[in-house]
Amino acid sequence: MGVSVGFISVTTEELNRAEKEPSWADDYHYELYDSDTFPHPDRPYGGPDKAFAGLQFLLDETDVQLDFLMDGFQILEDGTLSGWTAEQIETVARQLRATPWEQLAVHYDPEQMMTENVYPNSWRLDPEGELAWLERAYEELVAFFTAAADRGYGAFMSFSF
Repeated sequence: MGVSVGFISVTTEELNRAEKEPSWADDYHYELYDSDTFPHPDRPYGGPDKAFAGLQFLLDETDVQLDFLMDGFQILEDGTLSGWTAEQIETVARQLRATPWEQLAVHYDPEQMMTENVYPNSWRLDPEGELAWLERAYEELVAFFTAAADRGYGAFMSFSF
């Protein structure tokens, strides 16, 4: 299992309701991933899944203003569900599109990431494979934010552990 971060797009109206009714938001979030209707062709979703901390390590060295665990607004008190406004999604999408993977990859330092206990702390086992994994997670993240922004969506961000 492990610790992971995921996004699914929601409307402004859904975010407003979620802020007022956290228990509704918790139920609705799970409904969006219901196996009978998922994935929804009009609702972008995406990772970074377990790569969030590795990507955060790389993003912290760039001008991208994105903090997976601090941005957005808390919906559930336990911190497992947050809301991101359409404006936040648009801002991050713009920054991500302007930041090619190569700009992040130059900051990849498996030894430093191990020293700092960057989750999942397996960077030395297969450094090149882990870098490729981070690149795929970044591409998925950029695709999610771009698609959500293009449609004017906000998002639910889940943090599971």
